[in-house]
Amino acid sequence: MPVVRDLRVLLRLRDFRNLLAVRLLSQAADGVYQVALAAYVVFSPEKHASPAAIASAMAVLLLPYSAIGPFVGVLLDRWRRRQVFLYGNLLRAFLACITGVLIVVGVPTWLFYASALSVTAVNRFVLAGLAASLPRVVGPDQLVTANALSPTAGTIAATAGGGLAFLVRLLASDSDALVVLLGAALYLSAALVSLRLAIGLLGPEHPPGRPYPSLAEGVALTVRGMVEGLRHLSARRDAAEALAAMTMMRFCYGALTVMLLMLCRYSWSDNEAEGLALLGLAVGVSGAGFLAAAVVTPWFVGRLGTRGWITVCSAAAAVLVPALGLFFAPGPMLAAAFFLALATQGAKISTDTVVQSRVDDDFRGRVFSVYDVLFNVAFVGAAAVASLMLPPDGQSVVLLMSVAVLYAATAAFLKR
Repeated sequence: MPVVRDLRVLLRLRDFRNLLAVRLLSQAADGVYQVALAAYVVFSPEKHASPAAIASAMAVLLLPYSAIGPFVGVLLDRWRRRQVFLYGNLLRAFLACITGVLIVVGVPTWLFYASALSVTAVNRFVLAGLAASLPRVVGPDQLVTANALSPTAGTIAATAGGGLAFLVRLLASDSDALVVLLGAALYLSAALVSLRLAIGLLGPEHPPGRPYPSLAEGVALTVRGMVEGLRHLSARRDAAEALAAMTMMRFCYGALTVMLLMLCRYSWSDNEAEGLALLGLAVGVSGAGFLAAAVVTPWFVGRLGTRGWITVCSAAAAVLVPALGLFFAPGPMLAAAFFLALATQGAKISTDTVVQSRVDDDFRGRVFSVYDVLFNVAFVGAAAVASLMLPPDGQSVVLLMSVAVLYAATAAFLKR
């Protein structure tokens, strides 16, 4: 198979293997940590989560990154990316341990959220740095394949980490703190693996004698840097339109995620353990969809182009959402989870490739940080909208049809 052959070629590249290992461990830890938080907020027996409560939790954890995101890009284009992976993962391991202690102690909700926010805030630097570093370890002709395999492998690692967290929580009662500590161990492992990469390998390049800025200097450059980055992006129409389409698809996926959480919690199960098991199955099915996207996307991009494949993904989602979702039954919904994960990840692989190939290296960190901010705002915005439209059992025909219309509009926007 071409994908297997391409994977073998990429895995012969030592630096690509090391960067991939950092990604896999980091995102596996993210999966563990995110499931621990979701289980603690949504599936704890003493909590009665509503769509509004879920939306509030997402806002607390994600919206502040809209303010942090611009600073990430400016600093990421000035700090050595290898060091970001090392110190970022070490910091996350330490902060995750603190979160575990807070769960055991039973602190007020706001303090728990503050700790969780600190862990996931660092995530913005690591994920943006991984995306910006990929062109430094593969050739231009290998970029599409690397984008299909590397981020998708990271997503699958996050899914596997989430599955491991589900397993630990189902086997041991009141184990949220233990799951968080498992995530801390994986963050530590990612930091240690990053030491296998040379300090200057991943860039960015700096003129000789130019010092790295302090944090205060980096913050002072944020406004000017973001204006320059947005101007750079506005001059590259393909990249800007791909980002716009991906943001809308992320919004749709976020709304459906909140619906799935409510269905698992209240419509398909009689207790928290059964609901958590169903959610774990849905996460596993979605992981299979992400893997399928990595396999088929290079083939489709080779024949349709990146824009054509994003269009097909969005149009297919517009058809599948009502066709499978209106049953509001576990079987069709799980099938929808697979195909929507495939469509969303296929579009993301293509968008990553467009941005990496159209944006200059000096601006890549800033643009990927904007990309990350759009992801967060779209997801939180979707959760807020879903909270207004979803009934307590999670079954909303209006929400499903609205999402289908948005998918169709995105496909039409790209096809014009």
